[in-house]
Amino acid sequence: MGSYCFGIDVGGTTVKCGLFQTDGNLVDKWEIPTRTENKGENILPDVAKAIQDKMAEKGIEKADVEGVGIGIPGPINSKGEAACAVNLYWGFTPVAQILHDLTGLKACAGNDANVAALGEAWKGAAAGSDNVIMVTLGTGVGGGIIVDGKIVAGTHGAGGEIGHVLVVRGEAEKCNCGNHGCLEQYASATGIVRVAGRMLAAEDSTLRGLQNITAKDVLDAFKEGDALAVRTMEYVGDLLGGALAGFAAVVDPEAIVIGGGVSKAGQPLIDCIQKYYMKYAFPSCKDTQIVLATLGNDAGICGAAKMVL
Repeated sequence: MGSYCFGIDVGGTTVKCGLFQTDGNLVDKWEIPTRTENKGENILPDVAKAIQDKMAEKGIEKADVEGVGIGIPGPINSKGEAACAVNLYWGFTPVAQILHDLTGLKACAGNDANVAALGEAWKGAAAGSDNVIMVTLGTGVGGGIIVDGKIVAGTHGAGGEIGHVLVVRGEAEKCNCGNHGCLEQYASATGIVRVAGRMLAAEDSTLRGLQNITAKDVLDAFKEGDALAVRTMEYVGDLLGGALAGFAAVVDPEAIVIGGGVSKAGQPLIDCIQKYYMKYAFPSCKDTQIVLATLGNDAGICGAAKMVL
């Protein structure tokens, strides 16, 4: 049994790296730039080098390392193969196999949102829970579902794509995925701005005077009680609470974790989502707690490390 493991979280601009003890204690964390040029061919070799350099620096032998886990932005199947990763300019990439070949270590790979969910279920907001739904509200809406302590990846690696469940029929605008009316179009940071903009066209608000409204502007106004911002967030909360009630009817989680940049709005946002969740949830699931993520940017490296244990 090795006493260490590595957790790697690949983002569009930086790769976050963590060295953990197998009990989950974070020994060291650092970042390297994500080199996306030439179809991202440098990314995995860079990661392998970062791991090997850290082992040399700390005097860690290969026998001491249980393995390396890596989260990437895009669908990834249970074999650790990515069909594509748009932001990394990757086509089909057998991520786990390549990382194993480069490092000689056991390697596992997963979707970044799923991996973050595993992190929160292991050491974060839902610590010790076996069944967890996590939603990350950021530029997009990511999701991760943990059942019996394991990531639900599905056949194509699209398990837990909470952001792309249909919540509005008849939506004219297109989602980035090509469909219309996905949750991501309303509950992401860009979605909240879209909803507020549509409501602004019809009425007055303190938001009217602002150039280039951001999600933070809307959420700040919501907390101040601005009528339009409140209506915007009630609409978003209704869609999000309803979608989560649907997923809960499948998973019956111990906790639902909300993370991502939008979650910085804190408890008022949670209260708004919880209200609608309770309205729509199956009776046995109504008392499920909705909680704020606690690991922040460390959720990805933490869950990645957990994958190999």
